[in-house]
Amino acid sequence: MAPRTAGEEVLVSALPDSPRSVLDLGCGDGRLAALVLEHRPSVESVVAVDSSPAMLGYARDRFDGDRRVHVREWNLDDPLTPLGTFDVVVAGFAVHHVEDQRKRDLFREVADQLSDHGVFANLEVVASATPELHRQFLDLIGRSDDDPEDRLAPVESQLLWMREAGLSQVDCLWRWRGFALLVGHTP
Repeated sequence: MAPRTAGEEVLVSALPDSPRSVLDLGCGDGRLAALVLEHRPSVESVVAVDSSPAMLGYARDRFDGDRRVHVREWNLDDPLTPLGTFDVVVAGFAVHHVEDQRKRDLFREVADQLSDHGVFANLEVVASATPELHRQFLDLIGRSDDDPEDRLAPVESQLLWMREAGLSQVDCLWRWRGFALLVGHTP
């Protein structure tokens, strides 16, 4: 889908020049982790986590033989602390599945797990400003109804929560209707 590709291009441009370690939250089939590895050859280690056995299978197949990538089962409701410290944390269309309070806690945990001058890049599904705009968004992405697992939050709220979590230079760097790229840095 063209909007997703556009968001991913902006995500790549937001990455630091030479990160060594990456955490991919809700990695799905490993699409974002692969994108980061393609554009940042300095990466030595990626931890890709997801709670879906099917998605983990796809990710394991994608990275079969790549010793830099460690695919793990992990639920976003669980604390991130055991996963380690990272130069970059990315998430692609995953965080909108957790409740708002967990989003706030997750942003705080991400800020704590990032190294100095780290980057959090969250390519996400966000709440539309009105029900009419949300309906148009669903129509454009070919969905007749909301996913019952979606817990959409407005961009403005999420940017505030990222700032409250201790991230700086927080901004929405790209948006297309109900898709947005929210980025923050550690000082």
